[in-house]
Amino acid sequence: MSNIKITLPDGSVREYPAGTTGHEIALSISEGLARNVLTAKVNGEVWESSRPIHEDATVSLLTWKDEDGKQAFWHSSAHLLAEAIEALYPGTKFGIGPSIESGGFYYDIDTGDDVVINEEAFPKIEAKMLELAKQKNEFVRKEVSKAEAIEYFTEKGDEYKLELIDRLEDGTITFYTQGNFTDLCRGGHIPSTGLIKAAKLTNVAGAYWLGQTDRKQLTRIYGITFPKQKELKEHLALLEEAKKRDHRKLGKELELFTFSERVGKGLPLWLPKGTLLRERLENFMRRAQIKAGYSPVVTPHIGSKKLYETSGHWEKYGEDSFQPIATPQEGEEFMLKPMNCPHHCEIYASKPRSYKDLPLRLAEFGTVYRYEQSGELHGLTRVRGFTQDDAHIFCTPTQVKEEFGKVIDLVLYVFNALGFEDYTAQISLRDPENKSKYFGKDEDWEQAEQAIIDVAAQKGLKTVTELGEAAFYGPKLDFMVKDALKRKWQLGTVQLDYQLPDRFELEYIGSDNERHRPVMIHRAPFGSLERFIAVLTEHCAGKFPLWLAPEQIAILPISQKFHEYAQEVYAQLEENDIRGYIDERAETTGKKIAEAEVKKIPFMLIVGEREAEEGKVSIRKQGEGNLGSITLEEFIQNFKAETNAVMKFS
Repeated sequence: MSNIKITLPDGSVREYPAGTTGHEIALSISEGLARNVLTAKVNGEVWESSRPIHEDATVSLLTWKDEDGKQAFWHSSAHLLAEAIEALYPGTKFGIGPSIESGGFYYDIDTGDDVVINEEAFPKIEAKMLELAKQKNEFVRKEVSKAEAIEYFTEKGDEYKLELIDRLEDGTITFYTQGNFTDLCRGGHIPSTGLIKAAKLTNVAGAYWLGQTDRKQLTRIYGITFPKQKELKEHLALLEEAKKRDHRKLGKELELFTFSERVGKGLPLWLPKGTLLRERLENFMRRAQIKAGYSPVVTPHIGSKKLYETSGHWEKYGEDSFQPIATPQEGEEFMLKPMNCPHHCEIYASKPRSYKDLPLRLAEFGTVYRYEQSGELHGLTRVRGFTQDDAHIFCTPTQVKEEFGKVIDLVLYVFNALGFEDYTAQISLRDPENKSKYFGKDEDWEQAEQAIIDVAAQKGLKTVTELGEAAFYGPKLDFMVKDALKRKWQLGTVQLDYQLPDRFELEYIGSDNERHRPVMIHRAPFGSLERFIAVLTEHCAGKFPLWLAPEQIAILPISQKFHEYAQEVYAQLEENDIRGYIDERAETTGKKIAEAEVKKIPFMLIVGEREAEEGKVSIRKQGEGNLGSITLEEFIQNFKAETNAVMKFS
């Protein structure tokens, strides 16, 4: 029997007999590892640890500590959910059942017109899942022909699986069976159902088949599972905390934003306090950008359809945009702006450029519009109109790495200033097996991808690499941030682009007096202001950093006699750009304090007879209680020191 070479994540290479499994590789390293391995990643593809490997390969052994290990666990749990439902509701038809990146899984099912599954059925289904899990059934992979697959699901009468099979090529189809349940699946499963020790169904919703609104609406059941009951309890506690931190709830309580059906779904209305919050973030970024050499620009909210045909956005994303707007002039069509970059390309092209003009950094808080299906809208995290802190850097090829590195510095400055300490940089590359999704020459892509890999390494970033996640015009570095509840969000992004300058025929005159193409860097540290504010609100539970809070202080006179002194205090604070209000209501001081706490006002300044006589204020900090009495000058000095600490960028 011939041997194969297995390259492990640490770069070491080991030889094993052909047909060795991931489990056997783990066992050769340690018995403890073998016990904990959930699945294996073979040449970037998730395989069962029991699946034989017949050729040289790069192999990672995945446990519960690995994200791909968790995803395989939850994908396998979706199969277990389907098995439980089929046992309890015979005749059910099954759509798709993937894992969810944010945690857990769902399955789209059709129980027919006579059976309705709601949350009251969850305990029964959960109990069945755990009963089946205890059978410790293995997930068995079987390659089948297209004819066999069609025959099997025709007998079951499952038109949804038949439609999926119709899209697959013969020779690429696999079934997975555990216990009495068989499913159409590409795989990536845990060894057996016995590893699933805790299960909780979390939600039920309607979902159109394949997301198409003209298709039948199926029942989507969401759930999550864990290898230990303790982890489920911890997760449920986090869910309760997440409900308290929900930005939709806090946005209403703190009067930040609202939505109106008359205005339209997915179009947020920013209230005065929320607008102040937005403006503070924008000004924060503007100051940093000016120091970093950016020039501000403004572009229209619409653009000619021809603009987006030139850029390629119409070809790639036309169906995700709002439909073109026809004018009275025949053949003239405009679109609500889905992207800012084509407009910035036209600004670059507005006059001749020399290598001496580069890098040219153009920045805009540009509002864009994209059509999201109403069922996918969610507060500020998924909207139809949003503002990007967008910028595009036009540079020479030799300037790419330095400019890309400077953008990374800016992104990390933003994260540091706003308390995001746990993040990973995702290097998003094109799919080498499906290059038709992307524009441009291989050599440009290879150069761009290597540049991102090199700069990320130079900056010492913790990175992961994902194939197929690049933009159609270039690879990118996406910053995946974990919030206070350990949920992962994609916030800042930096993209390297050799394609749009070519499509727009952008040029500069080089030192050799010849014409050259610039390289384009797209960057948005916030991403979208709407999404960023939603994540930030939940991350800090509405207790925004002092410099960012819409209302920083509340002055609480203990009686009407001290309103005049309260006005004097307010005037001095206002002169020092400290925002807040005076609560002059005829309420008890205790009630005023309680309401200011609910509003999450960072500081309460209580003024009475002693404070008025001594020119002082009694300080109470939100969530911490009384801090004592100090002069107003001391408070202002301390306040400025705290707010200025994060406002420095170098």
